[in-house]
Amino acid sequence: MDLHKKLLILIIVFTFLVRILFVFYSPLRGWDETVYLNLGRQLSEQPLNYSLQNSGWNDFIPADDPVYAWPNIGFRAPLLPYTLSIFYFFNLDFLIPFLLPFFAALSAFLVYILGKELFNRRAGLYAAFLFSLLPVHIFASGQIWTDTFVVFFLLLSFISFWRGFERRDNKYKMLFGLFLALALLARYTTLWLGPVFLFYLLLKEKSFKFLKDKYLWYGAGVFLLTLLPWLLYGFVYYDNPLGAFVHGFQASAYWGGVQPWTFFLQSAWLNFSVIASLFLLALFYVSFKKRWLRREIILLLAWVIFFFLVVSFMPHKENRFILPIVPAVCLLVGFLLSELKRFGNLILGFVGAILLISVAGVAAIYENKANDQATTCFWEANKFLANQEHNSLILTNQSPISYYYTRKENKLYPDPWKFDSLREELDKNYIGREVYFLYSNYDMPQESKIQDDLDDNLTKAFKCTKDRGYAAVYHL
Repeated sequence: MDLHKKLLILIIVFTFLVRILFVFYSPLRGWDETVYLNLGRQLSEQPLNYSLQNSGWNDFIPADDPVYAWPNIGFRAPLLPYTLSIFYFFNLDFLIPFLLPFFAALSAFLVYILGKELFNRRAGLYAAFLFSLLPVHIFASGQIWTDTFVVFFLLLSFISFWRGFERRDNKYKMLFGLFLALALLARYTTLWLGPVFLFYLLLKEKSFKFLKDKYLWYGAGVFLLTLLPWLLYGFVYYDNPLGAFVHGFQASAYWGGVQPWTFFLQSAWLNFSVIASLFLLALFYVSFKKRWLRREIILLLAWVIFFFLVVSFMPHKENRFILPIVPAVCLLVGFLLSELKRFGNLILGFVGAILLISVAGVAAIYENKANDQATTCFWEANKFLANQEHNSLILTNQSPISYYYTRKENKLYPDPWKFDSLREELDKNYIGREVYFLYSNYDMPQESKIQDDLDDNLTKAFKCTKDRGYAAVYHL
């Protein structure tokens, strides 16, 4: 085995191990994570019930149109929950925390493969190394989120696209359809990358003659066939084959507030560290050397620009939303370093040291945030509730999290909050059951009126006060 292959294996193993460290940094899984975990467990028992009907918990689904309201949860892309359901079905759910670090390690290998296809082995190796130490990807890989999951399928999509339409290997044109459909089922924002492939083919052919390629249409057929179960789901639950996708884009507008279009520019160092600066140098280099005329560069630039523009103008933004372009960023920087010949290794060593420091800094930031007193009190309140009677009902503003840790039916607080009408409903519909109210300052602040009403009308069964952290459980 030559040195090149040994280095690649080390990068893949390192990618996996460093992400394992971020799996256990927090004692508590967040909202989105527990939504996917709850869905996975539910699907392992009822694989055709992708809905919150009779589930015992809720997600945040405000909608005036009843078609896009509770219990329909098609706005959550299904591939990750169904993958998790396999682990639950075979009682292997203890392995779930390692699933996304595993896909991250495979993604590092695919970054290398794509770099080798587009440029050369050296560029691919550089890009894979940079990818292994990318702060935003490391942190996100420790969470049960769709963001790192979709990166894996996007890499497969771009590899098969390049081999199919540039190397003219027809079987990859059909594989492209398969992997692009899986990427879409992993995360709906894959739709934003669709124009990249069309743009590239138009630029390459300078006409629409590529539409005469029968294997392109075979690939389109594979794409639609892969999506067929989800299109049928949309028809059954939304009266529209595209209903789940429509719901997904509606949901992106009502959660998490609105951030400025400059959000990802402002957080570039937090997400990419020194790779952000090297990316700008890579853009300058390909422009100065006129390398942007190369098809490989055109594809990567289109990948970055198309997605970045769309995600920047989304109402709600989070750091992890930028993940679909991180392979392209690493590949462009890897190409730059490979062009520097013998200086590439020296620069890479310096960059690697900065990235390690950045990752340590990011780890400290997120660990402090995850282990603050509000999180601790909320966690202790849920442990208290987990020990109550099995058929207890819990009212909370953190439904999926409380359900995941207590395994007890719960309901979200009504919005708007009206204690008297809520109590009448509970007295009428939950006779003979223990009813608990969970109030805390974890994650989303709650109205002070809620706490006042609970203090005035109910018995406090549990209380946790630690510095700025607060949680209380009230008994009806």
